[in-house]
Amino acid sequence: MGESSGYKEYVAGLVAGVATVIIGHPFDTVKVKLQKHNTEAHGITYRSGLHCTSRILKTEGIRGLYRGATSSFVGVAFESSLLFGIYSQTKQSLQGGVQGGGPQLQVIIPSAAYSGALISFVLCPSELLKCRMQVQGTDSMVPKSSRYGSPLDCALKTIKTEGVTGIFRGGCTTLLRESAGNAVFFSVYEYVRYYMHSRLKAASSYHSHLIDMGIGIVSGGLGGVAFWSAVLPLDVAKTIIQTAPDKSSSRNPFQILSSIYRRAGFKGCYTGLGPTIVRAFPANAAAIVTWELAIKILGIKHD
Repeated sequence: MGESSGYKEYVAGLVAGVATVIIGHPFDTVKVKLQKHNTEAHGITYRSGLHCTSRILKTEGIRGLYRGATSSFVGVAFESSLLFGIYSQTKQSLQGGVQGGGPQLQVIIPSAAYSGALISFVLCPSELLKCRMQVQGTDSMVPKSSRYGSPLDCALKTIKTEGVTGIFRGGCTTLLRESAGNAVFFSVYEYVRYYMHSRLKAASSYHSHLIDMGIGIVSGGLGGVAFWSAVLPLDVAKTIIQTAPDKSSSRNPFQILSSIYRRAGFKGCYTGLGPTIVRAFPANAAAIVTWELAIKILGIKHD
C-alpha cells in the first residue's frame, strides 16, 4: 500500500463485500443448512451439497438460495469495508513506511488478525440473523409458528426473548474464526500475489490489466479456500450455537465440536465442506478482483 488514503480504502472494501454476497450467498445457504441439519441427532439429513441445493430449488426456487441475503448484504458490505480498510491501514503502520521487499508475515499476520477480531463484532449479529433465516426453509424442523418473517422480525424477536446480548450469541466463536481465518487468508493472498507478479510481470508487459485480473482471481480464490479449510470446524460450531432453539445451550465451540466428533467423527466437524470450498474460490476471487479494481479507480497505490 502507498500512503494512507483514508475513507477510500473503506469504500473499496465495501464494494468488494457486495460482490462477495452476490456470488457466494447461495453456496452459504447450502452450507448452513448442512451444518444445522446434518449435525443433529434427529431430523432431515441431506446426502450432499448438491442434494440440498436441489431440495431448495424444488421447494423454494432461486429465492430460497438467497434466504437471509438482506442481512448478509448489510453485514458483509460493512464488515468487508472495515476488514480491508483496517487491514490496509494497520499494515501501513506496522511497515513504518518501508515498502517493497516482498510480503512480511510479522506484518501481515497481526494486521489480519487484528482486523478480523474487530469485524467479528459487526459480523456476529448479521450472521446470526442470516443463519436463523437460512435454516427455516420448507425442510426446516422449526415450527411455522416460530419462524421469522424477515431479518428485522428475527432481530426483534431475538432481543425480546434473549435480550440485546442474544444477537451476539456465538460472538467468541466468530472472533476466533475471523482472527485465525483472516491471518491465513491474507498470508496466502499476499504471497501468491507477490509470487505471480514476480513471474508474470517479468515475462510480459502486454495485457497488464488481464494479468492483474488473473492474479487477483487466483490469489483471492486460493486465499478463500485456505481460510475455510483452516476454520470450518469453528464455523460449524458457530452455526449450531446461533441456531440452537434453547438459549441456555452450550456456547463453547470446543465442547460442541467434541460432541460432534464423538457422534460423527472428524468428518462431522467439517460438515458443509463441499459447498464451502466451491463457494470460497469464486466469492473471494470476486472480492479481491473488485477490491483491487476499486482501489485502482480510487487512486490508491497497491504494492
